[in-house]
Amino acid sequence: MLNALATTVVPCAVTWGGPWFGWWWIFIPIFWIAVFALLFGFAGRRWRRAAAARGGYPGAWGPQSATRSAEQTLAQRYANGDIDEQEYRARLEVLRANRSDGA
Repeated sequence: MLNALATTVVPCAVTWGGPWFGWWWIFIPIFWIAVFALLFGFAGRRWRRAAAARGGYPGAWGPQSATRSAEQTLAQRYANGDIDEQEYRARLEVLRANRSDGA
């Protein structure tokens, strides 16, 4: 009687994944990690471009941030005494004249 009960219970036992799943289970988390990485990557890229178009934020990309960075570098050189006031004003005028947004 115990033997009959044991043979009845064993075929009903389900192992995780079954015999058809095997090592393929690793692709499910890899797939979802890739989906979320792409989603956040594209969202972040879009956000950075929108921020740069609005005038930027510290570390933004684009021509306006490059001009600001050049002005900051020029101001730092003037503060350090590397250039005099006349050269500072002349270079600052050139930078502002070449600014692409016209401001």
